[in-house]
Amino acid sequence: MKFEVTILGSASATPVYNRNPTAQLLNCNERHYLIDCGEGTQQQLIKFGFKASKIDYIFISHLHGDHFFGLVGLLSSLHLNGRTKPLHLFAPPALKEIIELQFLHSDTRLRYEIDFHSIDATKPEVIFRNNDVTVETIILNHRIPCTGFKFTEKKRLRKLIVEKLEQDRIPVEYYPMLKRSLNFDLPDGRHINHLDYTVDSAVPKIYCYCSDTMYDERYFSQIEGADTLYHEATFLHEMLDRANETHHTTAQQAAEIATRVKAKKLLIGHFSSRYKTLEGLLEEAKNGFENTQLATEGKTFEI
Repeated sequence: MKFEVTILGSASATPVYNRNPTAQLLNCNERHYLIDCGEGTQQQLIKFGFKASKIDYIFISHLHGDHFFGLVGLLSSLHLNGRTKPLHLFAPPALKEIIELQFLHSDTRLRYEIDFHSIDATKPEVIFRNNDVTVETIILNHRIPCTGFKFTEKKRLRKLIVEKLEQDRIPVEYYPMLKRSLNFDLPDGRHINHLDYTVDSAVPKIYCYCSDTMYDERYFSQIEGADTLYHEATFLHEMLDRANETHHTTAQQAAEIATRVKAKKLLIGHFSSRYKTLEGLLEEAKNGFENTQLATEGKTFEI
């Protein structure tokens, strides 16, 4: 099953040449989940070959503009392009008022329904699940209420050992029972144990998205053991005072967090516009956590 994330934007609050505000597209079994929607997200989707019409779920971490100013434009374009299927939007409660006000004064009546799900930024909770993934909120520490998101793959059914099934002439109508770990007796009297004809599926992967936050041990338990951890790293550690003042994280701190929670891979992003090149941020993070990569726009990372 495909489980990967493409970076659409990795900049922080103010514009900088060749970097866009925060947005990511998660592909889980060919279902697309948009995580934050900074200004220009539509253009980034087009640039990197994704169809906005395939997005059915949008998650907004908080109401600073660099994380949602692209949303109204995206919703409008979906309307203009004839969308009719519902869209699920998970976001802080006040965003519903913002969207309604925008459409009220532009006299826009969407052809499709927005199913709005309010996020409680005071406690972690499961906010969505389907056959592919479960999504939980991560309670972060920012200047305004802010949540990250934890995406956990659903455990898949057991895998069949087809050659052995064919060799022992097990009828195909029994295959679904084997995949569901069921034992049974065949009409010819043979007892069939699922362990003899299947192997366990892969351990579910976890992707944790930590948008804007200062270093705070209270959310560490929620991201423990992530296969891929995206964590903001707005500043170099020499600007720790500024990071604390604005409730952000340094690259060194992001690496320390990845180490402490035993993440397997760290992606850093949300870079301050003061940095025209990002090598220094990457070097600082890699000094503390070797398996670190930059959340480079247009790059797809397998979870």
